[in-house]
Amino acid sequence: MNYTNIKEKSLAELNVLLKEKKVLLFELTIKQKTMQLTNTSELRVVKKDIAKIKTAITAAS
Repeated sequence: MNYTNIKEKSLAELNVLLKEKKVLLFELTIKQKTMQLTNTSELRVVKKDIAKIKTAITAAS
């Protein structure tokens, strides 16, 4: 997910996307705790996506 794609979205779309990514992060964390997550780099990618979305929300405000 590129920042240029994120900053083109509206504030409402960004909030929905942020909620989806947080749910995904929660699910991945639970999978990691129960030893079901094979690719742990997914956690890092989702965290970075959340940070990009939060940056775009702050810039839009």
